[in-house]
This record gives sequence, C-alpha cells and structure tokens, in this order.
Amino acid sequence: MGRLAITHEIGRARRSNASFVLAFVDVDKLKMINDRDGHAEGDRVLQTVARALQARLRSFDPIMRYGGDEFVCGLGSVDLAEAEQRFVAIRSAIEAEAGVKISVGFAELAPGDTEEDLTARADAAMRVIKAARDAAQRPLS
Repeated sequence: MGRLAITHEIGRARRSNASFVLAFVDVDKLKMINDRDGHAEGDRVLQTVARALQARLRSFDPIMRYGGDEFVCGLGSVDLAEAEQRFVAIRSAIEAEAGVKISVGFAELAPGDTEEDLTARADAAMRVIKAARDAAQRPLS
C-alpha cells in the first residue's frame, strides 16, 4: 500500500507540474538495540520513530516502513532544500523521543522516474551519508 501511495503522489506531482522528494530513513544501530535490549525494545523504537514521522509530516505525505529499520517518506510540492530542512526537525525529535539517530537520504523526482528509481536514488544517498558519518567517527590508526 505504501508503494502504491507513493506512485500515486508521483503521478499527482507530474500532473500538476509540482516537485516531489522521497526521503529514505534508516534507524541507526537498531540491530544493536535488538541484541542488547531485546526485540520488544526495538519494536518500541520503531513505533516511536513512525509516530515522530507522522506527527511532523503532513497528513497526506505517504510514510511506509520499507525494511526492518528503514522508512520511506514522500513529500509532494516540496523541493530538496525544504525536505532537508524538515528532516532537521524530525531528526532532533526522533533523537529526543526514541533515543536513536537516523540517517536520511533524499531524491528529487526527475522526468521518467519510477517509484523504484526514486527509492534506489534516495537509498544510495542515505548510504553515502551514513558511510561518511561512520568514517568520521572511526578512530585514527
């Protein structure tokens, strides 16, 4: 259902010649939480993240759980800069409410994009950000 909602929003953006941005959200270190504190705690974290996303995005912005620790959010009539700015506040709220950090990658709708294309680009952008942050946190040898 989430993919269908995003596909519909892509169609709506194209029909109205509006922008559309997809945010790929990864909950950092969820496996560690599950291993250390149990899956019930991991589930609580995921539920808190989902509620924080819902509370800070518009009611018509589709949000779907994409994988074990990943969410995909669609933002219609929003450009890349505005989407990134919205997620600054969302990131802070999730850290405060769920006690975890998130990594977010963005992709802006381009002509000919499918839902799969947009998701793949946003996922790749998230992985680049996450890898860069992880590299910066590693101690120097």
